[in-house]
Amino acid sequence: MSQPDPDSQTRFELARHWITFMAFRGVESFLKLLPLTAVWRLGRMTGALAWLVAGKYRRLVLDNLHIAFGREKDAAWIRRTAREHFLSLFANVFCGFRLPTMTREQIEARVSLDGMEHMQAALDSGRPVLGLICHLSCWEILAQVPTFCSFGRRPATVYQPLRNPYLNAHVLRRRERQGYAVFSRHDGFHGPMKHMKEGGMLGILVDQHAGNLGVWCPFFDRIASTTPVVSMIALRTQAFLVALAVYDDGPARWKLVYTPFTPSEPRPSMESLTAQMNQVVEAMVRRQPHNWFWVHNRWKTPNPRFLLDRYRRGTAFPPGYDGSRLQPFELLVRSPNWLGDACMAFPAVRAIKAGRPDLRLTVFGPEKLRDLWEAQPEVDCYIGKQDRESLFSVARRLRSSGVRYSAGILLTNSTRSTLEFWLGGVRHLSGYPGSFRSLMLKHRVKEVKSKGPPQHHTQRYLHIAWSVGAEPEKTGLPVGAAPSAEGGLRIGICAGAEYGPAKRWPLERFAEVIKLVTQTQPAARWAFFGAPGEAKMGEQLSQLVGEAAKHDNLVGKTRLAGLIAELRRCHLLVTNDTGTMHLAAALGVPTVSIFGSTEPVLTGPPGDRHTVIRHQMPCSPCFKRECPFGHYECMTRITPEQVARAVLDRLEALRQASPT
Repeated sequence: MSQPDPDSQTRFELARHWITFMAFRGVESFLKLLPLTAVWRLGRMTGALAWLVAGKYRRLVLDNLHIAFGREKDAAWIRRTAREHFLSLFANVFCGFRLPTMTREQIEARVSLDGMEHMQAALDSGRPVLGLICHLSCWEILAQVPTFCSFGRRPATVYQPLRNPYLNAHVLRRRERQGYAVFSRHDGFHGPMKHMKEGGMLGILVDQHAGNLGVWCPFFDRIASTTPVVSMIALRTQAFLVALAVYDDGPARWKLVYTPFTPSEPRPSMESLTAQMNQVVEAMVRRQPHNWFWVHNRWKTPNPRFLLDRYRRGTAFPPGYDGSRLQPFELLVRSPNWLGDACMAFPAVRAIKAGRPDLRLTVFGPEKLRDLWEAQPEVDCYIGKQDRESLFSVARRLRSSGVRYSAGILLTNSTRSTLEFWLGGVRHLSGYPGSFRSLMLKHRVKEVKSKGPPQHHTQRYLHIAWSVGAEPEKTGLPVGAAPSAEGGLRIGICAGAEYGPAKRWPLERFAEVIKLVTQTQPAARWAFFGAPGEAKMGEQLSQLVGEAAKHDNLVGKTRLAGLIAELRRCHLLVTNDTGTMHLAAALGVPTVSIFGSTEPVLTGPPGDRHTVIRHQMPCSPCFKRECPFGHYECMTRITPEQVARAVLDRLEALRQASPT
């Protein structure tokens, strides 16, 4: 198939822009025939129709109003305000089309001024004057009557060029005809600052959707990316700051309100001043909430980096701001299903939690892992999934929870877990792609390609955290508190492995290790751990050890919370490649781990506090549950003497590292 001609694409785009421009001029010509009040009423009628048919924007306005006022107003107020916003917005937009066809005197007759003394004080200061403008009511009035914001000084504005070149040129001609100096954001800020230093008056929009270049600061107590341009110009030119707000004041009538803005610090930083400007804009909006431009998604979740650690300007708060007022950024994380995998996800979860100050982190996973996740200080809430719970039951629970999740992170690879979140209303999903689930992911995390050793599971989870904006370097490895000396030396044994016999070192060899180590450490007390289904194994190991060593058989006798408590009492754990091994590593308990069919490079305990013992075979690692050849040589060639020596070496390292 032939490739499209770039020139033809350009011609098509220009034709489309020309049609749009001519339609705009046609609307202008029609509205010019009507009295301004009739235009205003026609706009309200159009707004009422848009409220009924524009479902996408109606939902956006309702969501934005819920964010701004949901904690202080009821649903009925929010809905009334949203509908009135549509009526006011269209009335003011239509009037904005009509104003350029009117004389300056006709416009001035429909606008009253409030707070002129503040503007006069700014002019009398002799300093450059910077007007803070926001999208309230019919802001086109400021463009059509420059004297409302200049009063003898030459007015100027910074603008974002329109994509339609014909509309852009049309608007620029009108601004310049009114006497405005017009500066494009794309041209930098040398021109606006030069204009200010020469004594001019500059009006500039305070925008809360500045993307990667913004300062993340509260707006209605919800963090939003706010343009720092206003603060940068204000600080560099030592400008006098005045807020200019237009409000509805009756049919086709408006009130222009001037409000002074004095920073709360003598020499504020650019970030602090930006955060304070958001407070000023918020106060302006609260005066007439339905007049604000709510159809703009000012709290849009960034994609992919919705965590804020790595943004250039970071987060900022006004002086004295109470952080407890922040509305939470609700994040739902899908836990891996297995204990070991969940433990390997701890560093990623720590990095995610540190990623933004307003984060409320909820983990969703199997009910059997509740104790594990609820013991993590970074986790604010845990939602447990029952065994055999249906896909739709999970989705219904998420939808009816009353929580609006801003984003979700999938640490699993299954399509089902993705569907649970997607059907549950969590649409901003991040995770590794795979088959059908890729269609539901907002952000598909690319696998790391490396010519070196394969990536450890912990690093795979950390890569997901990094891809959404976290700083994995901040997580560190768990150190763990040393067990109390009063209890004496305590060593754990985990001789089972639910995965299968290919991961189980022979039971009698564990017993032999216990006897060998006890000869050197006669005061040691041993604790046996394992799953409920391994209770018989615990009894067998206890019989094999007999009176040769003091021991407690806890196999199958502890829930997860109890296992965590018992592991924290241990100085060391001797274990197969099990979930208990990963749990001990996550708690900071050193381990001596015996690997057979699996690969420690992928799933071994990370850090230098752990010893891994394996016997490499030509078929290693096979990742089989049972040995295809039936003789398990990768396990049987590991001797009790090897493991006992590793245990004693690890205990000696612990003794040397302990304070005397």
